[in-house]
Amino acid sequence: MLAIFKNGVVDPPKELQSPASLQASIKAATPEETMKNFLSANPNNGFSIGFMNKAFLAYSNPSTSYNTLPRLFCGVNDIYCIFLGSLSNLCALNKHYGLSKCANEAMLVSEAYRTLRDRGPYPAHQVLKELEGSFGFVIYDHKADTVFAALGGDEKVKLFWGIAFDGSVMISDNVDHIKASCIKSFAPFPSGCMYHSETGLKSYEHPSYKMKAMPRVDSEGSMCGAYFKVDVYSKVNSMPRVGSAANWATWGQ
Repeated sequence: MLAIFKNGVVDPPKELQSPASLQASIKAATPEETMKNFLSANPNNGFSIGFMNKAFLAYSNPSTSYNTLPRLFCGVNDIYCIFLGSLSNLCALNKHYGLSKCANEAMLVSEAYRTLRDRGPYPAHQVLKELEGSFGFVIYDHKADTVFAALGGDEKVKLFWGIAFDGSVMISDNVDHIKASCIKSFAPFPSGCMYHSETGLKSYEHPSYKMKAMPRVDSEGSMCGAYFKVDVYSKVNSMPRVGSAANWATWGQ
């Protein structure tokens, strides 16, 4: 899978940008070129969808190999989701959110996101903690022009994110797609974490602590985009959720 969000849709952590990208001898591919390469590599089962030059999502059906992670795509009410992995408690969660027994994981997290966005009955970290299994997903809300991404804590699903030369933010499960356009300005997406384009990167496993950027150097000795981990010495100052203020704006508290 490949997600591209043009400059302005997502405000990534500044530590994800590496000055080494400007000094690299390899010419970076544009995000559009990387998207074309993705589709060329998946001519029979890949497709992409664009949103007014703000966002692009590309998806391909998983291969039949026994060790390939399941992948799903869905679009409902202007909420588009690419989901990787599987949930062991899918049936129970479908019942909790009032979905049919046939709803898959992509449909479920889309509905969970919509519930958070519109009603915000729980903080987002509590909702994500209820997902049992190995997973990673990216949601683009076309109506609100926002991005929500998360990665499970068991590290069985991998995601990478980076900043392309034109400022676009790219997310993929294939690091080669990220490297092609971001060169050195990329890093693994941190496990057990969530990102929302309005409130940034947070740990849903340890929501009371801030995230800390960790310097990262590749085998060539070049500085790459920083990896983020929970800073156990720095707590988040949060206010209690009260009345109408208990909505998506306080999703990480």
